[in-house]
Amino acid sequence: MKPTVVFLSLLLSSSVLAAETPTPVHALLDEIVAQHPEARFYEAELDAARAAVRAAGTRADPELSLEAGRKRVREAGGALAGEGTAWSVSLTQTFEWPGRLALRKAIANGDVALAELGLARFRAALKVRALSLALGLSAARQKAAATAEVAERFRELRETFLARDPAGLTPLLETRVIEAQELALQRRATDAALAASAALAELNQLRGAPLTAPADVATPTLAFRAAPAIEALLTAARENHFEYRAHLLELDQQENLVRLARHERKPALAVGPYVSRENAGERETTVGLSVSLPLPLSGARRAGVDAADARRRQAEAAVRVAERELEREVVAAAQTFEAKRAEIDRWAPDSVARFREAAALADEHYRLGAVPLATYVELQSAYLEAVDALLDTQREALEAGLRLQLLTGLDQPLVTAAP
Repeated sequence: MKPTVVFLSLLLSSSVLAAETPTPVHALLDEIVAQHPEARFYEAELDAARAAVRAAGTRADPELSLEAGRKRVREAGGALAGEGTAWSVSLTQTFEWPGRLALRKAIANGDVALAELGLARFRAALKVRALSLALGLSAARQKAAATAEVAERFRELRETFLARDPAGLTPLLETRVIEAQELALQRRATDAALAASAALAELNQLRGAPLTAPADVATPTLAFRAAPAIEALLTAARENHFEYRAHLLELDQQENLVRLARHERKPALAVGPYVSRENAGERETTVGLSVSLPLPLSGARRAGVDAADARRRQAEAAVRVAERELEREVVAAAQTFEAKRAEIDRWAPDSVARFREAAALADEHYRLGAVPLATYVELQSAYLEAVDALLDTQREALEAGLRLQLLTGLDQPLVTAAP
């Protein structure tokens, strides 16, 4: 056996087709979503946002101030009249204007909503990617197996021709045609096997397994249901699309930040009692109440309002741009999905099986001399093209359906994978 054939058989048997018990697709998806390490990042971000809510709803801590020193008192002539310690203690509490804490808490709650949306978006995208990889792996394996099957027929046929040592121009030319077809099919089968191996490596990376670990995904039967009308899809996308909802939440956040910046133009008051005592010849004790507030003379607070308002306008523009992009993506995905689904419906359920039987029958009768070489080669190529066309169309319909599902968040999936 040639090295190319050995490599292909090893690739198909070990790293691509090597698992004894097929794993259901949905069980694989649950495993990936539960164990993917990147989910810990979004969960930690959500915990941090929730902690910020608790901090935003509390008042500032009171401040305790202590001062101590020595005091000397001299008379008008310069004589020392007394000397002793002097100290003071003050306790101040900052009081915000009514409504300011509520605004800060609303902003913190918005951060929680964004973090929850980010986690949900990551899990949904991860599930879609894992499902696409799992079904793509199954399709790549089917392509590799079909191509290897036809390549093996040409190999056996070539060896038979060479064993006969045919004489004459026609047998020689037919042998060269068979050799050329075998070489092309070996390359095609190797490419298909490598594609399956790449999909397996990425799938293993998602599930936290070694890249070369075997994983046999049970080949599912895909069912495609018709997509709703475009207007219904657009309405669902505006309500459920993660990115668009994130832009709306960010706009709400910016509006709250503008209100907070305007509110913070009023300075906060720091109020508290204080006690001071001086022991310099005589004992003097002072008890009072202090009030302090910053003087807004620099214009920094006004600049903060202008900056917050500018960011709010940016958020409004981002929402409009996101809505336009969302509409375009929904329409494109819906059109692609419906076109591919209609193409799949035109296929007979046993189309590939009939082409496979015809290819095997042509191989049998060509060896008996009942079928010419051109018909034999055409049927083998037609079988592989039919497999590629059906699997590629299913893959494209699957990707469009999953993309549309991710864009719109429909309750009923457009693509179902039954065992």
